[in-house]
Amino acid sequence: MSPHLDRHDRPLRNLRVSVTDRCNLRCSYCMPEENYTWFERKEILTFEEISRVVDVFVSLGVDKVRLTGGEPLLRRDLPTLIRLLAGKPLEDLALTTNGIRLVEHAEALRNAGLHRLTVSLDSLKPDRFASITRRHSLDRVLDGIEAARAAGFEHTKIDTVVMRGVNDDELIDLLEYGRKVAAEVRFIEYMDVGGATRWSMDHVMTRQEMLAAIAEHYGPVRALPKTDTAPADRFELEDGTRFGVISSTTAPFCGSCDRSRLTADGQWYLCLYAASGHDLKSLLRGGAGDDELREFIDSTWRERNDRGAEERLVVHQRSALMNRSGLVDNPHLEMHKRGG
Repeated sequence: MSPHLDRHDRPLRNLRVSVTDRCNLRCSYCMPEENYTWFERKEILTFEEISRVVDVFVSLGVDKVRLTGGEPLLRRDLPTLIRLLAGKPLEDLALTTNGIRLVEHAEALRNAGLHRLTVSLDSLKPDRFASITRRHSLDRVLDGIEAARAAGFEHTKIDTVVMRGVNDDELIDLLEYGRKVAAEVRFIEYMDVGGATRWSMDHVMTRQEMLAAIAEHYGPVRALPKTDTAPADRFELEDGTRFGVISSTTAPFCGSCDRSRLTADGQWYLCLYAASGHDLKSLLRGGAGDDELREFIDSTWRERNDRGAEERLVVHQRSALMNRSGLVDNPHLEMHKRGG
C-alpha cells in the first residue's frame, strides 16, 4: 500500500477515538468549570459507526487506535466496542483513562482484547490530587492501577501533567511509584489548549527543568534513540528505569505527528490545536459508501498542513489558547470533546 502522506510527508497512522465527552473529574488544566453542555445521546456515534469508520482508516494505513474521552470508561458497554476493534489488523489498541473505574472494568477490558492502558495521575498526595481534580478519588485510581496489573495488562503508562508550583516536586515520587507498579511514567509539559483557560508560561515546567531535577536526584539521565512517532522523548536512569517527557509546549513534535482525532459526535480533527474539524458523522449517516468515506478522508489528509504547536511557539506574550467565552461558543474546542 502506498503511504497516504500530508503536505509535510507525514503518514496517516494513528487515530484517537473519543467515545464520550463526559468526565467524572474536573481537572484544573482540562475541565476547570463544574458544569458543561454535553453531547446529546443521538449525536454520539454508535459502536457500529465507530467500527465502520475505523475500517476505512485502517484501509488508509492507520494501525494504531487509542480510545479516549472525556473519560472513556463512562461509556456504557465499552468492551463491546473493544471486541469490534480488537478483530481488526491493528498494531496497537490502547485506552487512556483517569483510572477511577478501572477496578470494575480492568478484567473485562483485557478479556475484550484491549492491548494497553494509559492512566492519568497528576499527584500521589491525596489533598493535592483532590485540589487538581476536585474529587477525592486518589485511592480509587491507585486501586485501579493494581487491578489492571492483576488483569494482566503490561506496558502500562502513567501520564502526569507537570505544573510549576502545583506538583513539580513529585517527579521523583512518581518515578518511584511507576517502578513499583511496573508502569512507565510520562511527564507532560502543561499545554495551552482547550479548557486550560488559566494557563500561562509561568506555570510550565520545561523538559530541561524536569530532566535537571531528575538528574540531581538519580545521577546521569540517558536519552534513548527515537524509534517511533510517539509524542514522548524517552530516557533511562542508570538502574534501567525508563520514563518519557512530552514537551509539546516548548519542543513540539509537529514534524512527525501522524495522529488525528475523532470526537464522540463524529468530527475529525487533524490537529489538537485545530479550530475546526471535518464532519464524518454526516457522511456516515447520510448514506455515503465506504469508497466515498475513504476518498474524503484521504483527500483531506493529503491537504493537511497543520503544525499547531509549532505555530504557538512564536506567539508574542503567549497566553491560554481559548478563554471561557470562546469555549462556550464552540465547545468542540474543549479538550474533553476532542480526546486530548
